[in-house]
Amino acid sequence: MADGSAGLSLLLLALIISAPGCLAEALQDLAPVRATTAVEQVFIFPDLPLATVQNRVLPGSMGDDRRILLGGVGSDLWHDPGAPRMRFWMTTDRGPNGQVRVEGENRRTFPVPEFDPLILEVTLVGQEVRIEQVIPLRGRSGRPVSGLPNREGADETPWNYRGRERLPFNQSGIDPEGLVRTSRGEFWLAEEYSPSLLQVSAEGVVQRRLVPQGVKLPQADYLVEETLPAIYARRKSNRGFEGLAISRDEQTLYLALQSPLSNPTRAVGEQSRQTRILAVDARSGLPVGEWVSRFDPAGEFARGAIPDDMKLSALVWLNATTLLVLERTDEVAKLYLVDLSQATNILGSRWDDPATTPSLEALADPAEAGIQVLPKRLLVDLSRLPEMPGKIEGVAVVDAQTLAIANDNDFDIGEFDAAGNNQGKGVKSQVLLVRLAQPLPLAW
Repeated sequence: MADGSAGLSLLLLALIISAPGCLAEALQDLAPVRATTAVEQVFIFPDLPLATVQNRVLPGSMGDDRRILLGGVGSDLWHDPGAPRMRFWMTTDRGPNGQVRVEGENRRTFPVPEFDPLILEVTLVGQEVRIEQVIPLRGRSGRPVSGLPNREGADETPWNYRGRERLPFNQSGIDPEGLVRTSRGEFWLAEEYSPSLLQVSAEGVVQRRLVPQGVKLPQADYLVEETLPAIYARRKSNRGFEGLAISRDEQTLYLALQSPLSNPTRAVGEQSRQTRILAVDARSGLPVGEWVSRFDPAGEFARGAIPDDMKLSALVWLNATTLLVLERTDEVAKLYLVDLSQATNILGSRWDDPATTPSLEALADPAEAGIQVLPKRLLVDLSRLPEMPGKIEGVAVVDAQTLAIANDNDFDIGEFDAAGNNQGKGVKSQVLLVRLAQPLPLAW
């Protein structure tokens, strides 16, 4: 054995002297395999009756909750820089809703129309998501804003849970999907109806709502400003702003349009691969940048998917040129790094003009029209992690190598029994901590 060891030593010495590259390759082959991205922990949201939660912060505001539990809290997820590792903010969307087919048409139902969108402060403890604070969204009058649609002809008509009784529109109603919180404690929300961007006080009072030019909401219980490009009013129904990010200096907000605009028609939008990311100055409310985000071909992204299944659902600001973007269907979710500096800024160009033919959404290849779409690099395919639930919507950065991921369980709406009570499907709201194989390029 001594002779063998001596022989091996001489061989290694010869490699060092004559071919150091060969030795490096040999040692590299012997190096430990690099760690892979994995789920570290899973936390489950508790079963809480919807009326109990809302009436605690808005006494007497909700009657029969039809046995629906608090849910939909994974519409977005936020972690304050420097906050305790397990402390987060979450937002519900517009509340329990579904679709039923009545008299040959699909009708959008709101089983609990009294629901008011909520912001939650939560802590991840043990294996549970523990609620620390519930903040209802209210208008200047102090009344709840509601989650009901705003405008007849522009939004889906709201119906009761059976789809037999029409409900009133509400110009103050919002459908929150994106959430960030500033160092001063105020919130910004991206929402789907107009689509719009809302500035909200730390107490939950809507200060102002930024909407596309031409969108009128004179009865809203807060200030409405028409600052966004008019073309965004062509958002597909129920597919407005879905993701929201804020720069480290808190001067710029980035909004992701969930799906391609219905521009010039719904049929064009449903086949398009182009959606948009808009940057807005937080002080003035005016747009300062706009880029094209191009979906992967649907069938390559997820087996059996069609173009209209593709969505952008979350944004996270990482540094001055890089955003983390969540691209998904209901079953498959992937996170990409995109580079703003390498893409064409189309703000104020002909692509914001509804008269442009062909439209941005109708282009087969934007490069042929001189548009450089956002270059993207796959960070992680979340759907390959066995613990990951479906319909991922919330993403937050905990540290350079840890993400928090949340699903939207749609309030676990199922069938309703003869008494009008929800039977549910058993889908839970979850928050998962994911450890990345490689650190993110954070600038904070």
